[in-house]
Amino acid sequence: MKRSVSFLATLAFAFSFHAAAQEGTLKKIKDAGSITIGHRDGSVPFSYYDDKQQPVGYAMDLCARIVDAVKAELKMQNLKVNYQLVTSANRIPLMANGTIDIECGSTTNNLDRQKQVAFTITHFVTANRWVAKRAARINKLDDLKGKTIVSTAGTTNIKQITELNGQKNLGMNIISANGHPEAFQMVETGRAVAFVMDDILLYSLAAQSRSPKDYAISAEALSVEPYGIMMRRDDPAFKKVVDNAMIQTYKSGAINAIYDKWFQKPVPPRNINLNVPMSEQFKKVIKNPTDSGDPKDYQ
Repeated sequence: MKRSVSFLATLAFAFSFHAAAQEGTLKKIKDAGSITIGHRDGSVPFSYYDDKQQPVGYAMDLCARIVDAVKAELKMQNLKVNYQLVTSANRIPLMANGTIDIECGSTTNNLDRQKQVAFTITHFVTANRWVAKRAARINKLDDLKGKTIVSTAGTTNIKQITELNGQKNLGMNIISANGHPEAFQMVETGRAVAFVMDDILLYSLAAQSRSPKDYAISAEALSVEPYGIMMRRDDPAFKKVVDNAMIQTYKSGAINAIYDKWFQKPVPPRNINLNVPMSEQFKKVIKNPTDSGDPKDYQ
């Protein structure tokens, strides 16, 4: 009798564990027969449209590996993949309300955002800097005093530069743009003297401009910015699947070819080579994967 009770208890525990594993995002995906990926339209080379208006990029390639892991977990090799365009301003609300299941772009993982959403293992480490025309000679933060600058709405960058503006009494006129290309265009056309954003995005925008040599990216960094693929909070079963897919990508060495494809070789649609070597901070993440939102852990 004791054996029967023990067996039934074990069976019940196994069933309850399996049921728990199918709650949240995994259950949502299984019930819908599809997973929805949030992507960007102009975050080169992370997530953007190619010349066929298809979302491509470094983050998109990583998300493809995550989707494969979800398919294996749910035993659904025919799982449909839907794509949803998101912006800096609406990506977190669209995650929270269930419109998207993962967000594959250039989203900074920080402690404040972790109160709203969760992040998987960091896939890039950048820094908050500014781009300006060389002729403007904006070499340090104080050179921006009293100037009009731009950043992208809904980003950590515009939040930080606004805080610095007040703390240091710089008197800057800070305007927001709907996207990174629009913000860069404001510098191109003289509507703003500088664009504050993650340096890797600034490098890509300058490289794609009509005259890349006309632009300089600040040597001074305002902060360290770890990027992470975003998902809903309080969903440990889904996060485990996603994290394991990322860790396996790192431990197997597959990350090296994916990184080289997007940062060391010509990328579509204009075949521009960003020539950005892998940073020491990111090499450390590959060796010891982390989803930390604390900048100190990347210094």
